[in-house]
Amino acid sequence: MTNPTRAVEEFRLPDLGEGLTEADWVHWVVAVGDRVELNQVIGEVETAKATVELPSPYGGTVEELLVEPGQTVPVGAPLLRIATEDGPAEPAGDSDGPSRPSVLVGYGPGDAPQSRRATCRISADAGRARDGDPPPARPDAKPGARKLAALLEVDLDTVTGTGRGGVITRDDVRRTAGHGDEPTAGHDEEPTAERPHSPAPEASPERTTRIPVGGVRKRTAEAVSRSAFTAPHASVFLTCDATATVDLVSTLRASPAFEGVRPTALSIVTRALLHAIADEPALNAHWDDDTGEIVLHHDVHLGIATATSDGLKVPVVREAQRLSLPRLARSIAEVADRARTGRSTPSELTGSTVSVTNVGVFGVDGGTPILNPGESAILAVGAISDRPWVVDGALAIRKVVTLSLSFDHRLVDGEQAGRALATIGAFLGDPVPMLLADT
Repeated sequence: MTNPTRAVEEFRLPDLGEGLTEADWVHWVVAVGDRVELNQVIGEVETAKATVELPSPYGGTVEELLVEPGQTVPVGAPLLRIATEDGPAEPAGDSDGPSRPSVLVGYGPGDAPQSRRATCRISADAGRARDGDPPPARPDAKPGARKLAALLEVDLDTVTGTGRGGVITRDDVRRTAGHGDEPTAGHDEEPTAERPHSPAPEASPERTTRIPVGGVRKRTAEAVSRSAFTAPHASVFLTCDATATVDLVSTLRASPAFEGVRPTALSIVTRALLHAIADEPALNAHWDDDTGEIVLHHDVHLGIATATSDGLKVPVVREAQRLSLPRLARSIAEVADRARTGRSTPSELTGSTVSVTNVGVFGVDGGTPILNPGESAILAVGAISDRPWVVDGALAIRKVVTLSLSFDHRLVDGEQAGRALATIGAFLGDPVPMLLADT
């Protein structure tokens, strides 16, 4: 009887694509001694764009884990070693023997990767599954919440999740750690006059919490810093009457064409932005530093700035100019939901050519957003609220919104930006004729 050949394979962080050269290791879902199958999820990495599960390209027994949670890992660095049987497994793309597609983050050859939420994991030191006892369920938490829990030494088993589906968020961890109502440093008590001849009080240590920065937050900071100091920003503002847009949204929600879709004012604003880009194509362009040229994009890949528990993400609606209003509204809702729930892939969070951010959802009237690197314009939409407005010479209460357009002054002049913003404002003031022109 021939004994099976045993080999130790080293799995390295694969090329993540989209120009990403490193990732932060979030956590392991396997441990030394665990048996893993081909394409079984072994852990999670957080890139500049998304948090995704990483499948194993080998089947065997975990011999060694080579990175720690929170560690930044460059592409090509070893992650773990797996002991295989029946000879070494062929690495992805090997020219000898049967070929196998390249293993990408979140995807593997053959069957779809197993989700950590649907698969029980075996604890290496307890070995309960091997003894017939099921392992305990692993708390479902956002990657950022796991990092903060480790920093604050909070056991996730003691935290009640308030996120969608009971997912644990960073706020849940802070609340459990007792930091939810923590007083501001240096303001614990009212100042009092110093008594004569009394000794100086001892200085109390400053109360602070340090949070490691990595993944989406780290790359967002790098991106906005690079954009702010390389692209000469300028902004124009317009406050306009959006009553007709608000009325139209109410009508569309009852239309059969929008069945299963909840149109919003943002849907109309993005359609207005697409009209403005048709007239002012420099809004959909980027500056090529290597050649000193302006590159105009013929397709509008619309970035939707989305606040998530892991930080700001910008999922992309591809070729937005080709979409009907119902499809545009559906696409915006879908990409934003995928970003918020952490289901976006890196490719879904890159490649935007112009962006829109809806600061109005926070009750804010407006702002001056920073450009996404490689874009020439970003539109900020403020809160739509009741305000006094002059209509036909008489004062009335109308639905009013403030729009702000930030732009790269190397590509876009103030005149172009002003005309574009005026086009958007006119669209919101009377959207029906312009929407009919699209059909």
